[in-house]
Amino acid sequence: MTYALEDLIQLSSLQHFVYCERQCALIHIEQVWSENLFTAEGRIMHEKADSNVSESRGNVRIDFSVPLRSLNLGLIGKADVVEFHKKADGTWQPFPVEYKRGNPKMDDCDRVQLCAQAICLEEMLNMNIPAGALFYGQTRRREEVSFDERLRQETVEIAHKVHALVASGRTPKAEYLKKCDKCSLLEICMPKTCGKSKSAKKYLLAAVEAE
Repeated sequence: MTYALEDLIQLSSLQHFVYCERQCALIHIEQVWSENLFTAEGRIMHEKADSNVSESRGNVRIDFSVPLRSLNLGLIGKADVVEFHKKADGTWQPFPVEYKRGNPKMDDCDRVQLCAQAICLEEMLNMNIPAGALFYGQTRRREEVSFDERLRQETVEIAHKVHALVASGRTPKAEYLKKCDKCSLLEICMPKTCGKSKSAKKYLLAAVEAE
């Protein structure tokens, strides 16, 4: 299956979906966005990556803000950085690098986003990309990511799920979790309030039982 150009969704939606399906829907269906300290720090980190320039360091060429597209996954977006490492045979091996402001996460949201970038590059360049890296601002270190079969399959499945979510036009109900406190959409989403809301029927039944 391939997607039409008008059906392409933002590559970043995969990261949002794995982190929180409601966040993904608020951003990519309801077009809601709000900045907080964490997103502001992330934006500052990406300023150079968004500069759309190139650098060369020995046998490594570094391209910033690289446009990406996959008709197979129905994705469009940009890679923060793609390094091209010169191999012994004179060819260049792409190596995508994604910048994140915080610390490595327990789930695969960042790794799925990076793997999706690699899949886009593979489709565009018709070559295999075995690995990339995540650079975290808090640790100031890279985490190398291997694009193994498990991660690739997860990425493909998430892409299909995001397309289904966007096509449905429905935003999942709120559910408060600890990670909600760091979300820039906290005050818009209101998971502590909306997540605990009761139906009128349940409220009336509880009131009757209390008498």
